[in-house]
Amino acid sequence: MTDMQLNVVICTHNRINLLLNAIKSIYSATIPNQINIRLLVIANACTDNTVIELEKFKQASHVNKCIFLKVESEPRPGKSHALNKALNVINDGFICFIDDDQTVAPDFFESVVNAIVKQPNISIFCGRIFPDWQGDEPSWIFSEDKYRIYPPPIPVFDLGDTPFLIPDECQSLPGGGHTIVKKEVFDRIGGFSESLGPIGHNLVGSEDTDFFYRAVNAGEKIYYSPDIKQLHYVDKNRLKTTYLLLKSFQRNRSFTASRQDKANHAPLYLYKKLLLILCNILVSFDMNRLRFYLMRFFSTLGEIAGYFK
Repeated sequence: MTDMQLNVVICTHNRINLLLNAIKSIYSATIPNQINIRLLVIANACTDNTVIELEKFKQASHVNKCIFLKVESEPRPGKSHALNKALNVINDGFICFIDDDQTVAPDFFESVVNAIVKQPNISIFCGRIFPDWQGDEPSWIFSEDKYRIYPPPIPVFDLGDTPFLIPDECQSLPGGGHTIVKKEVFDRIGGFSESLGPIGHNLVGSEDTDFFYRAVNAGEKIYYSPDIKQLHYVDKNRLKTTYLLLKSFQRNRSFTASRQDKANHAPLYLYKKLLLILCNILVSFDMNRLRFYLMRFFSTLGEIAGYFK
């Protein structure tokens, strides 16, 4: 077996402390034999000390030098610009996408390699991601009753303990921050849409959804491997009502805008749905119920807005 090439890509914007936590988890993970790992950080329109701190990290004597760290700057604001910059830098191998507010499990690379070896005909892999709960979160965030919060403000992706192919057995597409994609897939179907995706720390997204839709439509299969695990930082600001509502709106707006099969106008049923949700809001006297219907209201508004993009 020839050495396997893994390229870890992190796109970041002015979050050096979280970024360093992510990088340290990568350098602390076990590295299997016959694998080359390159870490590429794209500093996207950073105005803080991100590049300086990364250079200091590279020079530190205790850093494991067997993982080569490369830093590139992308001055155009927008995660999709940064992702496409990474695709232009990387020539071959598999690309492990990791967000700057996530950390990998100690056996992350071992699990990635095992999945690739077991499925040599698959070019896209994904694993599980869990919130890194600190224990001081409000109780409603863990509620599983009929008024549970969805989508969760802290990303979760867990399709169970059994590996399988997506979408053959499941319609859930992974997020971009916990996937492994062979470089040649991008060569075939193109990179990330630069009309989608977050700019700075806003809540616009779906650049990853758009890519995976195009990949699946082109015949690619996505293999879910539950042994590949990451943790997502729990930002307490994400638990505020204003964040939940804005996230609900932006998530559905960008998701709808990314769909290739959508009509050029919002269907009538969405306006009827909006009116029904508004009626429920007016008679919601319990905070959990009110929060639930407010999020549904803003989600539906976002879906309608997505048709006009």
